[in-house]
Amino acid sequence: MINMNKKLLELYEKVKECKKCQLWKTRTNVVFGSGSPDSKIILVGEAPGYWEDQKGKPFVGAAGKFLDELLTIAELKREQVYIANILKCRPPRNRSPRAEEIKACTPFLDEQIEIIKPKIICTLGNFATSYILEKFGFKPQPIGKIHGKVFQVSNLLFQLKIIPLYHPAAGLYRAYMKDTIRKGWEIVKKELSKVKSI
Repeated sequence: MINMNKKLLELYEKVKECKKCQLWKTRTNVVFGSGSPDSKIILVGEAPGYWEDQKGKPFVGAAGKFLDELLTIAELKREQVYIANILKCRPPRNRSPRAEEIKACTPFLDEQIEIIKPKIICTLGNFATSYILEKFGFKPQPIGKIHGKVFQVSNLLFQLKIIPLYHPAAGLYRAYMKDTIRKGWEIVKKELSKVKSI
């Protein structure tokens, strides 16, 4: 693991030992997260897939290649952002996360967000969007209704923007969606321009 500050490293060690749900029995590697611990933006995906499980890094398969293309739309490089998932272990056969797995694993994501203190959270897909919106007091809605919409969180402690986006994999399974997905990242670029340097 590279480019981790002390708090993230301590959390990573905890995640490696986690047995709070059954996924530890079938994983090859924990997929903790990667990127800059000083980033102003966090991307939150759903769960590791086959290649992520093999390599221990998020978004390294085909969806990861499309994500790299999307990042360039927002004038970002992968090393400038922080990427994490709702689940840190791959569900068998890439099935959807189960409620008990999400409940067991999301405290780690909460800690990552707390450590990094982003100005923007981009949620990739329905599971990430539902969890993050609920966490910050919004009613979850289907990603098809709110893709690219900006939710503002403001309190005495921090200001934050949440931008729900389609998961990059949606563009791989449904090529006709690629333009819609790309437009969402133009919104990310616009919102980032309002945030002082990444």
